Amino acid sequence: MAAAGARRRRLLRLLMQLGSVLLTRFPFWNCLSALMLFAERADARRKPDIPVPYLYLDMGAAVLCASFMSFGVKRRWFALGAALQLAVSTYAAYIGGYVHYGDWLKVRMYSRTIAIIGGFLILASGAGEIYRQKPRSRSLQSTGQVFLGIYLICVAYSLQHSKEDRLAYLNHILGGEITLQLLFILYGVLALSFLSGYYVSTAAQILSVILPLVILFIDGNLGYWHDSRRVEFWNQMKLIGQNVGIFGAVIILATDG
Repeated sequence: MAAAGARRRRLLRLLMQLGSVLLTRFPFWNCLSALMLFAERADARRKPDIPVPYLYLDMGAAVLCASFMSFGVKRRWFALGAALQLAVSTYAAYIGGYVHYGDWLKVRMYSRTIAIIGGFLILASGAGEIYRQKPRSRSLQSTGQVFLGIYLICVAYSLQHSKEDRLAYLNHILGGEITLQLLFILYGVLALSFLSGYYVSTAAQILSVILPLVILFIDGNLGYWHDSRRVEFWNQMKLIGQNVGIFGAVIILATDG
């Protein structure tokens, strides 16, 4: 029994480390995919979401926070910094008005950004630390969980009201409309768990099983999103990276919630 318990603790620790790696390295991928996206737009003479001088400052801040988080230097502070940087850059892109997205795509983009910000807040609370030297901030973790709950509400909303999202799921799930409605209910229940703070670890464990399938079969269907729905290739890659980062945050909650 003692040996089985020790193996379980080692497995949980490895999974928690995996979640931390995915989340703390997310800003690197976010910057790379953004640069490739803006290069893709340059051929069509379209401007980036953020004016160029501020874009460099924004990416510099993101890389700085990611570097310190990755090396574990003042990780809580730089996780807060990463959350703030992402919030400011998203707001700047939203009010900039340089690129016009469809409403359904805005929901996909901004809901995932909210979830990533929530993940950074969870990291800033002290969750996911192997050797925790300071008490965990439950208020920061609760706020991060609320952000994840908002993301799940948006996903459930899209399953009901977005033709693009509905078709993406219906093309890859068995059972058609019935299974889609069951997924809608499941996302709603998981959202309530994160919003209320009850059974968070269990909800995170369930979501950590669902998300890899969504990343692989829904987000990974580049032919559907890029060719049929005209989502820019590197914008879709950015969205995939965001879901991977959310997966990292969910693993942290599932193993250290």
